Amino acid sequence: MTILFTFLCSFSASYFFNVIYDAPRKIFLPAGLAGAMGYSITFILERNFHMDSIYTSLLGSLTLGLIAHILSRIYKAPVVLFMIPGIIPLVPGSIAFRATQQLVTLNFTDATNTFIRAILIAGSIALGLLLSDQLSKTLNIRKLLLVKRNKL
Repeated sequence: MTILFTFLCSFSASYFFNVIYDAPRKIFLPAGLAGAMGYSITFILERNFHMDSIYTSLLGSLTLGLIAHILSRIYKAPVVLFMIPGIIPLVPGSIAFRATQQLVTLNFTDATNTFIRAILIAGSIALGLLLSDQLSKTLNIRKLLLVKRNKL
C-alpha cells in the first residue's frame, strides 16, 4: 500500500510540474509515469533492500533517464520534457531544509554532515542522468524501438 501511495504522489508531482510549466498536453501522462517510475525505484531500493539514499538516487535517476530517452523517441519530443519533471520527486529538498534548520540552530557539525549528504544525493542524480544519456547514445535506442526519424 505504501508503494502504491508513493507511486501516486510522485506521479502527481511530475504530472503537475508539467502542467505548471506548460508542456504539451500529450506529454503530461508519460512524463508523470517516467517520474513515478524513477522515484519508485529509489523508494523500493531504499525501503526493501536497505540501500543508502545516495546509491538509490543514482539508480533511480539512471532509470528515469533511460525511460525519458525511450519516451522521447516514442513521442518525438525533446528528452528534457521527460527528464526535468521526473527529477522533481528525486530532489533532496527535505534534507537540504533539515541542514538549513540545523545551521540556524547553531548545530554546525550535524548541519555540515547533512549538507554534504544533500550535495552527494544531488550529484548522484546528475551522474545517473549523465550515464543514461551516454547509454542511450551508445545503445542507440532508436534502432531498438524501430522508430523512424523525421527527415526534412
